[in-house]
Amino acid sequence: TIMEFIFEKLGKEHKKEVVNILNYYIENTTAAYRAEIVDEEFSFRFLEGVDVYSSYVMKTTENKVIGFCILEPHKTISTFSEVAEVMYFVHNEYTGFGVGSLALSKMEEEARKIGVKKLLADISTENTKSINFHIKNGFVEYGRLCDVGNKFGRKFGIVYLVKNL
Repeated sequence: TIMEFIFEKLGKEHKKEVVNILNYYIENTTAAYRAEIVDEEFSFRFLEGVDVYSSYVMKTTENKVIGFCILEPHKTISTFSEVAEVMYFVHNEYTGFGVGSLALSKMEEEARKIGVKKLLADISTENTKSINFHIKNGFVEYGRLCDVGNKFGRKFGIVYLVKNL
């Protein structure tokens, strides 16, 4: 079942909800690589400047923020202008409802508008749901870094996936 929701440009008014979603994944999973929770000031430090192409929150029709998605340059030099990275986090109570699929479609649409030809995603090796989601949506694995992270007293790796647009 795909639920109805709307995209809204990510802004400072969404700080609290974005931080709450991100902190859930920081505290409970390796999907967010950080070990320490972040505050509201952090959430917009990583969104400022030229290093973000596009960013949105996803909201229910009742105006509740249920996730966010970001399209950012792979590298900030012109040589790599046709490559962008995608990142999205969906509130844990709203996964499995098609929110991620619609967020990915939105990021693909935004990428095409600016001439991006390849999307990259880097995902924790423990996050098999996300790896499978990306593969189901046309990404292919192009590499792994094994045991490069250490969180919750255990090692994890990163899977790199790419999709040609």
